[in-house]
Amino acid sequence: MHPDELVPGEFHGWKAQGEVEVYDRETIFDYIDGAGEVYRLYGFRRVVVRRLVKVDQPTIFVEIFDMGSSADAFGVFSHSREGEDLGIGEGSEQRGGLLCFWKGSFFVCIYSERETAETEETVPALAKGIAQRIKGEGGRPGLLEYLPPDGLQRLSIRYFHLYGSLNYHYYLADQNILKLSEQTEAVLARYQPGRTYLLLIQYQSSEEAAEALASFVSLYIPEAKESGIAEVQEGRWVKAILEGVFVAVVFDAPTAASAEALTGAVRAKLGRSNSKGKKG
Repeated sequence: MHPDELVPGEFHGWKAQGEVEVYDRETIFDYIDGAGEVYRLYGFRRVVVRRLVKVDQPTIFVEIFDMGSSADAFGVFSHSREGEDLGIGEGSEQRGGLLCFWKGSFFVCIYSERETAETEETVPALAKGIAQRIKGEGGRPGLLEYLPPDGLQRLSIRYFHLYGSLNYHYYLADQNILKLSEQTEAVLARYQPGRTYLLLIQYQSSEEAAEALASFVSLYIPEAKESGIAEVQEGRWVKAILEGVFVAVVFDAPTAASAEALTGAVRAKLGRSNSKGKKG
């Protein structure tokens, strides 16, 4: 179904006004100024914008982003996620009058010019209606399955491809020292205790992964050498490992032992997956 067919012409007394607005990768900045770059860091294709109006009520805006894949729909949803799931689509949250969800290859945001009792009821209902019109589900990126569950702060999970996204969530360096590209998949998440971060990246080949690890160690933790572990500041340990086509890096671990434990847990998850694949 085309994105502009997902929004009903009338809903709870609100009626579609004017022509559907469509913006692609080149024109998105005409609609969303600086924030447009967030979508371009993924496989964004276009966004369809619909305005719904009702007498004596604020205008409701519906934005439907075609992200090209379910993985990237989840990725852009995860970019700034903070709240608990509302049970709409494959993932959703509401912050004030803004409700966003993802399903299949679509990321959808609905909001009103101001909040009223009617919009507070209508916006979630409209979101559910649009979600039902989207046929099929894509599922979360498979890379997330390798995140060790113990201590994982699930709302902190961020999925992306490019180093611009990584630097937004955790500033690493001006240069792309982990050799991220549109073909790489990456997930960043926080772990307790403390504010330890785990970055897991999947490359196209084991050779690319090995080159990325060597680049990271030589430029970020040269003192680590072959061990892959170093204390960059007091109480802030960094540990990097290579496992086939994967590179895992732990940042800001409070102790060397906790950094080793988390990378060990990742290695175990990856190892179990490889064993299942070989048996199949």
